[in-house]
Amino acid sequence: MNDRGQPVRSVAAGVLQAVENGQSLTQCLPRALNEVADNERPQLQALCYGSCRWFHRLDAELQARLKKPLRKPDRIVHHLLLVALFQLRFSQQAPYAVLNETVEACRALNKPHLTGLTNGVLRAAEREGEPAWPDDVARFSHPHWMLEKLRHNWPHDWQAILDANNAQAPMTLRVNARRFSRNGYLQHLADAGIEAAATLFAPYGIQLVAPVPVDRLPWFADGAVSVQDEAAQLCTTLMDLAPGQRVLDACAAPGGKTCAILESCAALDEVVAIDESTDRLPRVQENLDRLDLIATLKQADAADIDQWWDQRPFDRILLDVPCSATGVIRRHPDIKLLRRESDIVPLASIQLGLLEAMWQVLAPGGRLVYATCSVFPQENHRIIRRFLKQQNDAVLIEPDVLWGRDMETGRQLLPAAESHDGFFYAVLEKPEP
Repeated sequence: MNDRGQPVRSVAAGVLQAVENGQSLTQCLPRALNEVADNERPQLQALCYGSCRWFHRLDAELQARLKKPLRKPDRIVHHLLLVALFQLRFSQQAPYAVLNETVEACRALNKPHLTGLTNGVLRAAEREGEPAWPDDVARFSHPHWMLEKLRHNWPHDWQAILDANNAQAPMTLRVNARRFSRNGYLQHLADAGIEAAATLFAPYGIQLVAPVPVDRLPWFADGAVSVQDEAAQLCTTLMDLAPGQRVLDACAAPGGKTCAILESCAALDEVVAIDESTDRLPRVQENLDRLDLIATLKQADAADIDQWWDQRPFDRILLDVPCSATGVIRRHPDIKLLRRESDIVPLASIQLGLLEAMWQVLAPGGRLVYATCSVFPQENHRIIRRFLKQQNDAVLIEPDVLWGRDMETGRQLLPAAESHDGFFYAVLEKPEP
């Protein structure tokens, strides 16, 4: 129990229930963090992320242990038991503490009639250990549709993708090239007692051996580095940026790639960053301010060019489209609960529509980099293939890179457990007339 009167486990159960009802962790976790004491926030975050990561496995075990499902008004206790099972199976917490504190949390949720059930289920779980996995859904802790789609699209890699999705992502930094060299900043990290190494593909990337709070990073508040996965950093290596160019970052929030563009080429004419979300656009400005960078921000639907375009074409466009985010599940495990197979076709339609719109604002001789954090071909190289069939003046550029897989119309990175996220990139150019 914390000084605000709410046990951490009961708060975590509420978050898990909100996620199952359609809210993302990004939406509901910040509110929940305010319900617990400051020193309990890391524990709450770990419980919420871990319970989402292993939801399907934990849920399979719980359903096997319950004689009948809990009534809808008592569903919160189902989530409380999932949180407790996560701790029993994946944390260092003493089992007796998990049992006792979960029973107390059950009372705090005004469900005293279920304390006996809670105690009995958890005692049996502790005594009997983890059961045999009934199927691959429980074994890999992914929804059935996603598992089957990955198996179909990546017959030789699907298990590695699932294992990577269940691993905790490493903490990766992007060095601000305006401030430091990568080797120089690596030395500052070493001086601060932080173990790290250069990333293999991103030229300004550094991966930490173990995550640290950002306030431990030398000169973080002054814009020395940003937290950004290696795969996301690769966008600037494909854009062929040069002084005097006008650059568009469509679908820009939270602004990591906008800042990477500005850092990698200091003499750009202008960088315009667009995002449809009024809630997320301030995050872009916060990142720009910390890094002492300037961009033109616009709140708009990038596809509706009449709403925002000033008729001045762009020399370079980064189009990081909305997608299923199946390449970043390890960072956002709630995707496994939130995403539906029925989402993919509508997303593909949005992606193709954005690509068609952005092509209209690209200057002749200009370059567009299409990006997703998805591993599904429907959102990636098949979109590019469809676009090339209908757009006669689009030329596919094959980048000379050592990373990713050649998908004929782009490069696909699959998530790697101790390295980068899953990402797709394609490079298109519009010839001069």
